Amino acid sequence: MSDLLLPPELRYADIIKQRQNEDGSELSILNLGPTHPATHGIFQNILLMDGERIVDGEATVGYIHRAFEKIAENRPFYQITPLTDRMNYCSAPINNMGWWMTLEKALNIEVPKRVQYMRVIIMELARIADHIICNSVLGVDTGALTGFLYVFQYREKIYEIYEEICGARLTTNMGRIGGFERDWSPLAFKKIDDFLEEFPAIWSEFENLLTRNRIFMDRTIDVGPISAEKAMSYGFTGPNLRATGVDYDIRVMQPYSSYEDFEFDIPVGKSGDTYDRFCVRNGEVWESLKIIKQALAKMPEGPFHADVPDYYLPPKEDVYNTMEGLIYHFKIVMGEIPVPVTEVYHPVEGGNGELGFYLITDGSRTPFRLHFRRPCFIYYQAFNEMVQGQMLSDAIATLSSLNVIAGELDA
Repeated sequence: MSDLLLPPELRYADIIKQRQNEDGSELSILNLGPTHPATHGIFQNILLMDGERIVDGEATVGYIHRAFEKIAENRPFYQITPLTDRMNYCSAPINNMGWWMTLEKALNIEVPKRVQYMRVIIMELARIADHIICNSVLGVDTGALTGFLYVFQYREKIYEIYEEICGARLTTNMGRIGGFERDWSPLAFKKIDDFLEEFPAIWSEFENLLTRNRIFMDRTIDVGPISAEKAMSYGFTGPNLRATGVDYDIRVMQPYSSYEDFEFDIPVGKSGDTYDRFCVRNGEVWESLKIIKQALAKMPEGPFHADVPDYYLPPKEDVYNTMEGLIYHFKIVMGEIPVPVTEVYHPVEGGNGELGFYLITDGSRTPFRLHFRRPCFIYYQAFNEMVQGQMLSDAIATLSSLNVIAGELDA
């Protein structure tokens, strides 16, 4: 049997024996995962340890692989949205909006300006929720629980906004082809205004708790670094790439949903270490708040969905009370409306980087091919290289700062 086919435990056994024969040092194998509190998901790192220091490692993925792409290729287009929810569930609305925009590109649908601004608000709220989780959990993994408990209540306030808009909180299934299922209520706008008024002071306190905290800095500076060149060779995007000093952001490089209408900066780091990743995400939260305020101030009048009756679900009252509405609802949901033969790729700036949808249609009711470009799956490959030579506790902090979401990793 080839050595590559052997389990890592057996492959490393020979390495341990050789190392012991050479210099007498003792190596050991440590399983970090697959069910470990520090992994924040079901994935495994088999680490070769020299005491507390990491000599080598190997990642194992696929523990919660659910075959999303193959399932999507057997589902009508409207029934794919719940699958996108379950990738990076920390910022599910970004996944939803990215999927709708991909379909709209394939169908050549022009979305009203009001819808684009509404989407921007939702996506930036989702980005804030994602970064709240990542940075507060990084504090927990370095021994600071207070900040996590303090800011997590504002993640709940974002979920209350989702709930007011679409009725769901975590896996939102939000929106439609061409827009939203309903216009936002005055209460939804009030909840957004309240969040914008209360949250900045809370986030500022959270930053003051950790950013210049000597213990936190010692635990994160020069921990898990990666160079800009190495990050780009792996295919890094998002905050993990920007932490290396590369100011690449899909919202600026390939604007969508009218992001070109808003003024915002792209926070970047220098060393690509755990501390820089933390600081970049902190900075992005402030930029997201800035974008949301601009979108609310500039919110145009107009419809909350495009005029595309062949693809936009009819109102519920029509479905329940008219034969035509019932028929159209059935035809759209079950994929009876033909889709043009086309091939498109549409990226959005997800919470963790470039989330892309590569769609090929053949005119049938389901995609011929649908590939999800999940940023987690790409940058997680660099983890073991990033932690070689570091302490075990450094590996925990590095993994936390990368924000690997198992649902996105194993889609």
